[in-house]
Amino acid sequence: MTSKIAVLGAGSWGSVLASVLDENGNDVKLWSYNKEQVDLFNSTHTNPNYIKNHTFSESLVAYNDLAEAIDGVEYILFVVPTQVTRSVAKQVSEILARNNQKVGLIHASKGIEEGTYMRLSEVLAQEIKPENRKSISVISGPSHAEDAIQKDITLVTVASRNLGDAERVQNLFMNSYFRVYTSDDVIGVEIGAALKNIIALGAGALNGLGYKDNAKAALMTRGLAEISRLGTSFGANPLTFIGLSGVGDIIVTGTSTNSRNWRAGNELGQGKSLDEVIKNMGMVIEGISTTKAAYELSKKRGVDMPITSAIYHVLYDNADIKTTINQLMTREGRPELS
Repeated sequence: MTSKIAVLGAGSWGSVLASVLDENGNDVKLWSYNKEQVDLFNSTHTNPNYIKNHTFSESLVAYNDLAEAIDGVEYILFVVPTQVTRSVAKQVSEILARNNQKVGLIHASKGIEEGTYMRLSEVLAQEIKPENRKSISVISGPSHAEDAIQKDITLVTVASRNLGDAERVQNLFMNSYFRVYTSDDVIGVEIGAALKNIIALGAGALNGLGYKDNAKAALMTRGLAEISRLGTSFGANPLTFIGLSGVGDIIVTGTSTNSRNWRAGNELGQGKSLDEVIKNMGMVIEGISTTKAAYELSKKRGVDMPITSAIYHVLYDNADIKTTINQLMTREGRPELS
């Protein structure tokens, strides 16, 4: 069975997920707010600012008009940056209501909304009326777009409160190189997906400072511990964090130069200012805003997150990285499994 699907967001991950869906025989429409990008994609079947040296299928067509992109589709996949998800969802909601259209919603973005501290499934639920949505699912896991487009083996998880809905989304994406598992732990998958970007920033910074494998392993392990603490405080299943959207995503983003969060941290570790790093990257660095949201959320909920706190002070208070690391290392000793 194939479906009509709109993919909103033609960045690296959005265009790759659209390609997977298209290859699987679905009728896919890829939307971007950038008309120049849309015109280039449709004329050359390339997306060079995001996926280099790759030609997409001619059957995958890009759209600049949002109403045209979502007209008649059965699913809408959001792959836009976290902090614009709400504004895009508002536009989608108006179009769906006008068309009396009901769709399944999926998102593959990784972050927490600043100010509201909402997960993105909550943002979608708040903005798109129940009469216009059949379900909300989230897809996440260790998945660099640069590798997936080359058909490197990629495993992800799709979570929905109803496992039947997750299984239907699973079937849209599954193929010989892109394997999808299901979960009903939406909270855990979204928390893991968002907060691993914070740890990737830290891992990159350690690399930029010249620290070796021991330090990076320590950071990722203890980072996973505090992600799990925050997630379980909301009712997430702790086992989710040792799965694909937890430890899997931390490994891939905390060790690879393909990770923009790792690259941003690496530049910070080399002494560049945050403004320089943001300018050099040319793409949204989700971990920066997520660090702020997670730090503030940990304070509100009374959850101990020393690594997140340390990275927050480096990013937002201009704290010296080496001093901050020393402060982390010289804290009072405690049990590992506290």
